[in-house]
Amino acid sequence: MARPTRLVTYVDPDEDTSPTRFSVSARLEAVLDSGEQVVLLDDRGWGSSGGWAYQGVEEVAQTARVVVGPDEPPPGRTSEEEAAMHWATLAGALTAAGVATDATTLRGLPHDVVLAEGVLRLLPPEAGHRG
Repeated sequence: MARPTRLVTYVDPDEDTSPTRFSVSARLEAVLDSGEQVVLLDDRGWGSSGGWAYQGVEEVAQTARVVVGPDEPPPGRTSEEEAAMHWATLAGALTAAGVATDATTLRGLPHDVVLAEGVLRLLPPEAGHRG
């Protein structure tokens, strides 16, 4: 049975993004030791009316990890409880897809961020990439 080896968040420009409006989507996938990938979250993203001039590669990557990570807890729940629920939900999605894992394993995996070419093109040259 395949096992997860790392997590990858793919960041793509949204339809309504433009040089003056920063808007991206973030898709979290688990990479398996078989080379296959399983989508865990595909409903996340963020934007800014400040445009792309204020964005950098590291800032986008950091924000992507936060956006696909555990949400802020609602009133009456701790951050630890929210994180435990988040990782258990992701582990459940993988288990349902036939991948043996648990929340502790997922939480400890390396987490890469891949910025789509369309995102890199819109970042300013000083943002730390080859533009």
